[in-house]
Amino acid sequence: MTSFPREHSRRSGITARVRRRLLAYRAIEFSSTHLLGDPGPGEECLLLVHIRQVVGQVRYRMCPECAQGVITAVTIDERFHSTGLGTRALSHLRSRHPGITWRSTLSRRVPRDLLRRMRIPDLTGPSAAPTCL
Repeated sequence: MTSFPREHSRRSGITARVRRRLLAYRAIEFSSTHLLGDPGPGEECLLLVHIRQVVGQVRYRMCPECAQGVITAVTIDERFHSTGLGTRALSHLRSRHPGITWRSTLSRRVPRDLLRRMRIPDLTGPSAAPTCL
């Protein structure tokens, strides 16, 4: 029985991560929907779709009058964590709605770290300005 060197297994981990990152950047489509059950104006959801399967979503509210948006939820399928898909989704949201100042209400660590990297401030912090949302 032959044993492989330790570097071999590490390469396969890196290769798998690169493949997932390429998949996240090439095979994911974005679809925006208005949430039907929510009565407030601007309640929307950006769906992340891979081959007719939703693999993530970004929920947000927008007020075009005051040019502010609030991100209320970010969920991404486990297999797409650490692939840059969250960054790509928030960048897509920013490019789709230019001129909107984004904030968040998220408190979970993973989305909070993503929002910090994307420089989207927390709406619940001490420096939060009042908003119509």
